[in-house]
Amino acid sequence: MNKSELVAAIAASTGESQAAVGRVMDSMFEHIGASIKQGNKVTIPGYLSVDKGHRAARAGRNPQTGATIQIAAANTVKVSAGSKLKAAVK
Repeated sequence: MNKSELVAAIAASTGESQAAVGRVMDSMFEHIGASIKQGNKVTIPGYLSVDKGHRAARAGRNPQTGATIQIAAANTVKVSAGSKLKAAVK
């Protein structure tokens, strides 16, 4: 299911317009991104939690030449499924 299909399904089940549902989803993801950027963890109890992670700098290899390269440290996003989401998949 992609975003437009999800928006259509939510709009059909709630009676809201697809435009309104799309705006709410866009705003939700903007706020999640802003919160994670500040270092805050976002949790939707039972469904998921999103947190900022960190990957340390490390040595890697160029697969074409075999030369050793230095890969810079980077921030990452960690997403964990909650108990209700895990139960829905079983």
